[in-house]
Amino acid sequence: MALEFSIEDRRLDDDTHVIAVTGEVDLFTAPEFKERVMAPIAADVGRVVVDLTHATFIDSSSLGVLIGAHRRLRGRGGRLMVACDVSAILKTLRVTGLDGVFTVAPTVEEALAAPDPDAEAA
Repeated sequence: MALEFSIEDRRLDDDTHVIAVTGEVDLFTAPEFKERVMAPIAADVGRVVVDLTHATFIDSSSLGVLIGAHRRLRGRGGRLMVACDVSAILKTLRVTGLDGVFTVAPTVEEALAAPDPDAEAA
C-alpha cells in the first residue's frame, strides 16, 4: 500500500485547476487520483495542471488517468499540463512518450506559461 499519499486541489481562475499530489500514485491510490483529476474536467474547466513535484512514484494506472484526462480535455479544446521535476517520474514520462503528448514542465508556473504544442501544430 502507498505511503504518504495525499491530494490537494485548487482552482486558480475560472478555467484553470491544479491538482497537487504527494507520495505514491499506484493501483491503490489511482481511484482517488482519477476522481480528483476528472472532477474539474466534468465541471468544464479547460486547463488542468497535475502537480507531481511532491510525488515519489507513478505507475501505469496513474499514467492511464493522465491519458484519459488529456483526451477528455483535448476533445473540447482544453489542455492537460504536468508539473514535475522528479527524475524517476520524468524518466517514466519519457520512456512512455507521454512527455510529447502533454506539456511537462518543472513547476506549475512554467507549465502554465508553456506554449500549447497542439496549438502550434494547427
